[in-house]
Amino acid sequence: MLNRRGFLQLSIAAASGLAAARLLASERRSFGVQLYTVRQEAERDLPAVLEAIRKIGYTEVETYWDIYGHPAAELRRMISDHGLKVPSGHFNYDGLESKIDYAKLLGVEYVICPMLSESMWFTLDGYKRAADQFNTWGEKIHRAGMQFGFHNHNYEFRRFGDTTGFATMMKRCDPRLVCIEMDCYWIEQAGGDSLQMFQQYGNRIKLLHLKDRKPGFPATQVKDAAAEHFTEVGAGTVRWQEILAAAEKNGVKHLFVERDSGDLPAMESLRISFQNLQKIG
Repeated sequence: MLNRRGFLQLSIAAASGLAAARLLASERRSFGVQLYTVRQEAERDLPAVLEAIRKIGYTEVETYWDIYGHPAAELRRMISDHGLKVPSGHFNYDGLESKIDYAKLLGVEYVICPMLSESMWFTLDGYKRAADQFNTWGEKIHRAGMQFGFHNHNYEFRRFGDTTGFATMMKRCDPRLVCIEMDCYWIEQAGGDSLQMFQQYGNRIKLLHLKDRKPGFPATQVKDAAAEHFTEVGAGTVRWQEILAAAEKNGVKHLFVERDSGDLPAMESLRISFQNLQKIG
């Protein structure tokens, strides 16, 4: 039989365990937004967009090229003033090196290249040249106290004999200098499997883009309008529960909801995706 002291100890332990479980759940449900999703609104009135994103419940944003007209310190302050963090930013392949100082002032941890120049998409030599450039940038960005990474689409998974552009590039990249931001939609659209990507690349995957795919469309490695079948996270075919579990297992800390285009207004889409992610857990 428990005495009062024993009962109190068990109660405290149970409460601590519940608090820990709630904290863990809260950490799992901490999501960000790639601001490209709301690009039209952001370029008109960025403070209003940041306020709306925070009200939905998102805690982080990932920046993109067309809002870098704001000085870095001003953009960093604007994001912080709205209760948001900015752990990552996208910087275009052309001119990326010139943006390293800007990224440092912005306060990001990750400098992400979102896409190769289109002329590099169609030959293995293009991917090899990209990898060599990534290693060079990665070293400079590492010395500046940040991490360089690459964000995939579907075109990198075009086959060249027994390999793909993506596999060639990742094999040539130094894992210490070049990480992966995995876009789950584009993996699936290319005919791949996000869970297999985790098995293959493990903790080289540091960030995720969460966007879902409508059912009933063929996979393709061609990036064009016919490859765009976006829908809200949790409303499509991507296996989010398993992917989020794999992300947690591999130490992924930053998960950004993104939708390139779609049927609903962008902010409404972000709201629905956030609500669905809370149910997915």
